Formats: sequence, structure tokens, C-alpha cells
Amino acid sequence: MPHHKHHEKLEKLKEAIRSSDKLTEEQKSNALAHIEEWYEEDKAFGALIESLIEKFAELEPIFAELGLI
Repeated sequence: MPHHKHHEKLEKLKEAIRSSDKLTEEQKSNALAHIEEWYEEDKAFGALIESLIEKFAELEPIFAELGLI
């Protein structure tokens, strides 16, 4: 999934958490922190995949078959 699609979905998720009346402020803060952490890890993983494909084009079909790209 393209990076910008993740970003849009994460922003919607974050807004839903912020406006939730079922979560405490601490729960909201913790959830948002986890989302930010996941987002950074996801960006790093995407960058790794792109870098490997640039260096080893033969990996692209393997990554595609695994559903990574």
C-alpha cells in the first residue's frame, strides 16, 4: 500500500482516538504513542524494501509474491 494511504488511514485513526469518549486521556496518549511508533517502523520497513529492490532487482518478484509491495 502506498505510503500516503497509510498516512491518511493513520490520521483518521488518530482523530477517532482523540475524540473518543470511551478512553481516558492516558489511554488516548498511550494509543497515539503506539500508532506513531508503528508508523515510524512501517516507514523504515518500506525504506528497507525499496533499498533492497534498488540493489537487487531480482528480489522484487519475491517481495510481491509475499505481499510486501
